[in-house]
Amino acid sequence: MKTRVLSGIQPTGSPHIGNYLGALKNWAKIQYDYDSIYCIVDLHAITTYQDPKELRGKIEELAAVLLAIGIDPKHSALVVQSSVPEHAELAWMLTCVTPVGWLERMTQYKAKSAAQETIGDGLLQYPVLMAADILLYQAGIVPVGDDQTQHLELARDIAQRFNSLYGETFVMPATHLPSVGARIMGLDDPEKKMSKSTAGAGHAISLLDPPDAIRKKIMRSTTDSNPDVDFENAGAGVRNLLTIFQAFIEWPDEQLRSHFTGMRYGDLKKQVAEAVVSALAPIQERYRQITAERGYVAAVLDEGARRVSPLAKDTVNQVKQAMGLFTPPAPLSK
Repeated sequence: MKTRVLSGIQPTGSPHIGNYLGALKNWAKIQYDYDSIYCIVDLHAITTYQDPKELRGKIEELAAVLLAIGIDPKHSALVVQSSVPEHAELAWMLTCVTPVGWLERMTQYKAKSAAQETIGDGLLQYPVLMAADILLYQAGIVPVGDDQTQHLELARDIAQRFNSLYGETFVMPATHLPSVGARIMGLDDPEKKMSKSTAGAGHAISLLDPPDAIRKKIMRSTTDSNPDVDFENAGAGVRNLLTIFQAFIEWPDEQLRSHFTGMRYGDLKKQVAEAVVSALAPIQERYRQITAERGYVAAVLDEGARRVSPLAKDTVNQVKQAMGLFTPPAPLSK
């Protein structure tokens, strides 16, 4: 029996090359090695206000992008979080065993709450919902980036605490992570990770950006004061461009160094731009085909929810029984 893998992404902003090279490409690559569930986490998205119409559109757009990059709905379950109510139900039960101090120590909570005048309780409870996402499906592997490792550790702590209080109920998600992709930084500020939530036309390259927009963004990207590529003294912006090129073209380090050493930045940017345009072209073509097939995305999401629902219901029933909550008797067979 294959180990279950679970990962998720929020339907906010537009998925960009940082998402793709850092996680999504790996999702498609590893999906056949595991019992794979990939989740569009819209309940996480509403910890901050989202325009309802825009959010609904972004959910379908993201689902189509995930299918376009290679997520196979015949093998992997592609699920919208809110379509499986047990996510929220389990999150409440886990909230009741999670000390507030654990949540207040979370790095992302402290950073985001400090930047906002008022915050909703959802921001504090966000990591518990993430734990519920993982534990609901008894996932053994959770491929996350470095910025989410603290949340994964919290999920383990919550599972351990629940198991200690109520008996062995949850599978402990692995502490080791599968190999993840490149860490891509912002084109306008290469000291900060590329983010869907960062404003600015020159910050990120969307997976759906047209070729001319991709070229324009890369040609305007931040480099450094050196005249050409010097691997020993390259600034963050130059290193980021080289990382993007290597992640798409998959050259070994020696070939990358040999090819680009001494190259003027204008030529470097042109080659990076063409590598990105070429790599995204088949994804964009597949995306157009998927969205042209009316009702296809909705059908995939409906099937994904149907497929995982028995797993979710089983886990919630186990948790309810462990905690002494009421569980309706199974219907009598005819």
